[in-house]
Order: sequence, then structure tokens, then C-alpha cells
Amino acid sequence: MFVQQALKFMINSSVINSLLQKPIMASKKGVALTIIILAAITGASFLFWLVPQENESTFVVSDYKNYLDGVKKIHEILQETIDVEFQNMIDGNITPDEYIAITEVTTSQTTAKISEFVTSKPSEEWQESYINYMEALKRFNSYIIETKVYANMIKDGSSQDDISEIRQKMETLKKESDEFVRNSDNLRP
Repeated sequence: MFVQQALKFMINSSVINSLLQKPIMASKKGVALTIIILAAITGASFLFWLVPQENESTFVVSDYKNYLDGVKKIHEILQETIDVEFQNMIDGNITPDEYIAITEVTTSQTTAKISEFVTSKPSEEWQESYINYMEALKRFNSYIIETKVYANMIKDGSSQDDISEIRQKMETLKKESDEFVRNSDNLRP
């Protein structure tokens, strides 16, 4: 049920619609691939929470480099989605409520990736790189939450000073996330 609703939401999402209307940004094949990837991420996130939490589980990773590369690509897709939709909200192409719904899905996906990092138990040589990337995802998740606060402030008609303060906090969190990604890359064995 949740996966069906998420897929329906993503198909009707203004990101997809804006990409289909602007052939310069992406081909229809690329948009379809993006939809499939986002659906897989959402499905995996949903399944992760369905698994009973009675036993302490470990997310087994044998190829640390490829796993980290995969998470990095997913992170980039989520980042691009948030950036595009945030700009759509600023430009008035979507409402703050529509943007908030998008942040809910993205936050869920990011939280699932953070949970994988917590339970993955990488080898000693990969631990620092993994820890830094997990911190990058945490900052990114905080960034998403602050963009949601920003959307609520726009919806509620908050003062420009308050909005500027949140915007500054957003920029700081984004820079911190990017810095942790660079640290993770530099700490790879």
C-alpha cells in the first residue's frame, strides 16, 4: 500500500513532470530510470522497516567500496530531487504542502540508509570512511528537515528575518554534509 502510494506520488511529482517538459534536462528513458531507482529505494526502505527488530541484525557488506559508491549515488539522486523540488517551491511551481510531502519520502529513504550504516559493521580499514559518510547522511537529513521548516514558514507567512535565519542554517548543514562526503572519500583505503 505504502509503496503504491509512493510510486503514484513520484509519478505525479512535479520533478517528473518538469523533467518531461524540459527535454534539455533529461530524456524520457532517463526519467523512467530515475522513477525506477526511486521506487526501488522507497521499496527497500519500506521493507527494511517491515523486518522484525527482535534480534540485533547486521547489514552484511562484503564489498565496502562498491557499497559506499552505491550509497553515494543514491545520496546524489536524493540531493538532486530535493534541490529541484525546493527550487520549484521557491519559483511557485509547487505548493509548500507538496514540497513537504516530498521531504517526507526523502527523509524516510535517508533514514533507511543511515540505519544500514549503523548495522553494517565495516572492517577496521573502512570504519572511518563509513562513519564520515554516515555523518554526511545525518547532516543531509537535517538539511531536508530544515527545508521542510522553510516551507512551513513560507506557508505560514513568517517574517523575512526568520526565513533568512533558516536559509543560513540550511546552507551550513549542506556544506557540512558535503565536507563529510569529502572526508569519507579521503579516508577510503
